[in-house]
Amino acid sequence: MGEFWPVPDVLAHLAGGWRVRRSVRDLAGGDAGRFEGTTVFRPPADGDGLLHLESGGFTWQGVTRPAERTLRFLPGAAPGTADVRFADGRPFHDLDLTTGRYVADHPCAADLYRGEFTVRDRDHWRTVWRVGGPAKDLLLTTDYERAAL
Repeated sequence: MGEFWPVPDVLAHLAGGWRVRRSVRDLAGGDAGRFEGTTVFRPPADGDGLLHLESGGFTWQGVTRPAERTLRFLPGAAPGTADVRFADGRPFHDLDLTTGRYVADHPCAADLYRGEFTVRDRDHWRTVWRVGGPAKDLLLTTDYERAAL
């Protein structure tokens, strides 16, 4: 087996609970923070795709605050892929983990979010978002570990 673990169906693979640890680095200012919590991928009420429900605590400059976000993972254009949307339905990015690795771009105003998704094995995957532009210079690294939540 290679460096990455192929995922033939991203929605089936992600379904369930995950422990989440994220590091956040401001590359311009040097500040660093972290998020620790959980993500649950579960079917929405309308049954189409999965809701990504993340909650936990975000620590920045020594202060921890509650943090949460919701995304929607819909079936993608090709079998086994996903179309990731913000909670309000706006497009975020596509996701294809059939090789175990995927790079996605998301323009946000004048900034560009570039995400690299890698799957190590059935129970571990990672995202690394590099955010660059006039407003932001960030590196966000998130590790996911399957959990019974």
